[in-house]
Amino acid sequence: MNQENASAKGRRAQLYRMVMKEHLCPSGLKSKDLLERRGFFVEDHHLTSRQETDAFKEKHGVTTTPQVFIDEQRIGGYEALREYLGLDSPDEEGETYEPVIALFVTAFLMGLAVSWAATGGLLSARLPEYFVAISMCLLGLQKLKDVESFSTMFLGYDLLAQRYLRYGYVYPYAETIAGILMLAGALIWLAAPLALFIGTVGAVSVFKAVYIDRRELKCACVGGDSKVPLGFVSLTENLIMVGMGLWMLFRTYVL
Repeated sequence: MNQENASAKGRRAQLYRMVMKEHLCPSGLKSKDLLERRGFFVEDHHLTSRQETDAFKEKHGVTTTPQVFIDEQRIGGYEALREYLGLDSPDEEGETYEPVIALFVTAFLMGLAVSWAATGGLLSARLPEYFVAISMCLLGLQKLKDVESFSTMFLGYDLLAQRYLRYGYVYPYAETIAGILMLAGALIWLAAPLALFIGTVGAVSVFKAVYIDRRELKCACVGGDSKVPLGFVSLTENLIMVGMGLWMLFRTYVL
């Protein structure tokens, strides 16, 4: 961010955004909030009809609203404003681990909640089981949002799905069902082998794609629109699933 943009306090900005009964522009609201948080005094101009909006676009030679003007210079819409202020674009392509981090943190907190409800204490012996089982459920849910997109991305690296295409459609249901059964401690004879199988196939597939073939791919673990890179996190996820399957079998039939 340059020095001029960093010292915005007291500067004026003109914002033109759509404010109608049938449409309130989200990007306009975000632009106004961002400008105010950066210390700008915002002259907020509402475009209250389609005719008014079209006339504004024609006058300024633009195709979209909102539009921000600073020091009589047209900056553009919300993304252009963020760039002007030295911020990353919210829709910028790139790799991120944020979805996985958010999912696992949520799963851990839910595991604590289940542990508390079941035993009266946060740290119970079954907390790791709760955490892994809930993580599997949440990961499965992300895939079930759009199974078609997931299967397409999954085909890029999963060895079994490449050989038997329908496995890519079955996987989200298998992961979710295994997680639910493990969380309940029910039908372990089904849940544990299921987790063990999909985890093993997944670990082998990720290891081959990343560490042998050296391919740079996105992981389908959080759905078909994932920007999470395929790599160590994906491999660890599958290995944890393998460990969970083995542990549940051992705890149920050996201990």
